[in-house]
Amino acid sequence: MIGIVGDDFPQAHTAYFQSRNIDLGGLQTVPGRTFRWCGEYHADFNNRTTLSTELGVFETFNPQLPEDYRTTPYVLLGNIGPDLQGHVLDQMERPKFIVADTMNLWINITNEALHKLLKRVDMLVLNDEEARQLTKEENLIRAGRALLELGPRFVAIKKGEHGCMLFGEGGAFFATGAYPLAEIHDPTGAGDSFVGALAGYVASKNPKGVTFDLLRAAVAHGSVMASFNVEAFSLERLRTLTNVQLAERFNQFKAMTRFEE
Repeated sequence: MIGIVGDDFPQAHTAYFQSRNIDLGGLQTVPGRTFRWCGEYHADFNNRTTLSTELGVFETFNPQLPEDYRTTPYVLLGNIGPDLQGHVLDQMERPKFIVADTMNLWINITNEALHKLLKRVDMLVLNDEEARQLTKEENLIRAGRALLELGPRFVAIKKGEHGCMLFGEGGAFFATGAYPLAEIHDPTGAGDSFVGALAGYVASKNPKGVTFDLLRAAVAHGSVMASFNVEAFSLERLRTLTNVQLAERFNQFKAMTRFEE
């Protein structure tokens, strides 16, 4: 984990990460307030209104990788500015597979830097609104293909409750719905859960080369993880999630999406 928090960040949260064997060597704790976001979701849970954003210590964040992080084979560049994402990559030594997340803010204010970053990553993950914004294409099929031309070998376009579209070289395409849920409590972090599980699945397989077929399975695992995330506020559902529950829902998801004539 690479990140930054203020001295107001509860020790209980840090202790929980450590209890799950998460390496916190890249987590900086500095004087000041931790980043905070406050928003209100609309009735469909796909749209939200930002009420306040406090950057806090994140405003001066300068990611510094410990020596033993620099040879990490699989890298997930979380949703920070593309210049900072590039700064992280500058400190890496030939990673096998690089996944990058982004958002509309960076598309608006750091578009040139984002285009430079896309030439350095293997996979881009973003939502449908961001894909249209970045490519100026309303049709998501054309948007996905246009994003591939910007540099990444693979592109995943998230569509919230409507699932995900995966694009690859040579016209490779895969689409899947989301796991159906009757109740949603908090969609905050669903996209992060999706891309984290996707990257984690790829890393767990440690392939000689990442293929489109492997990423199809990774997208399904990401969709299932995101479905658990939204079942409770914040990380509360993920705290109680077990590997057995994860496997059961993944098998259900496979059965739902399989079709035979």
